[in-house]
Amino acid sequence: MKLLSLEEFAKRIDHTNLKPSAKEKDIIRTIEEAKKYNFRGVCIPLIYVPLANKLLRDTDVKVVTVIGFPLGYYPTEIKVKEAQIAADWGADEIDMVMNISFFRSGQREYVLEDIKKVIESAGIPTKVIIETSYLTEEEIRDASRLVMDSGAFCVKTNTGFGARGVTIDDVRIIRSVVGERIKIKASGGIREAKFALALIREGADIIGASAGVRLYEDYKEFLRKKL
Repeated sequence: MKLLSLEEFAKRIDHTNLKPSAKEKDIIRTIEEAKKYNFRGVCIPLIYVPLANKLLRDTDVKVVTVIGFPLGYYPTEIKVKEAQIAADWGADEIDMVMNISFFRSGQREYVLEDIKKVIESAGIPTKVIIETSYLTEEEIRDASRLVMDSGAFCVKTNTGFGARGVTIDDVRIIRSVVGERIKIKASGGIREAKFALALIREGADIIGASAGVRLYEDYKEFLRKKL
């Protein structure tokens, strides 16, 4: 893999703030940081999508929000409504949580239809969070195939609220299944540029992290020493 420029690295990052305790001023700070560093996107709760749109006007930073977050087992109708609101309010992308409980219970057709209906109702690019921290290796493979069949453009590894964050093996397993057909967003516990780069080398296209600024500055220092 060729060395990414600082700008290319920044355009891999969805800068994130999904903390339930975050105040509005904290969300504004996250949005402003995404704008300042020209990240790929900013991932914030649905209620803050209008605010993000206002603050990011005339930029190419994507407004990303979450659906069925963080547990995934809400009825399809609820997820569909959330997705429609996200689209109506101007979100560029949604990250939805699959129904992990039903998936692990063998109700794969329900889970597939759940995802498809959300994608159809939103009409905007959709990533599907499979929450690898709760899945076996074979379940990760099956979930990746399911997401690929759903019409989503991206598999996202973790919510950041699960038992653990993303691992190198998670990304390696997913890429072995999906090939180049859909993208991978690695998320959860990514706090160092070295780890982010390792995930990218294994096939992650997008890095989801609340530590976006830290990753940027860490990578900037890495490039300074490298060059």
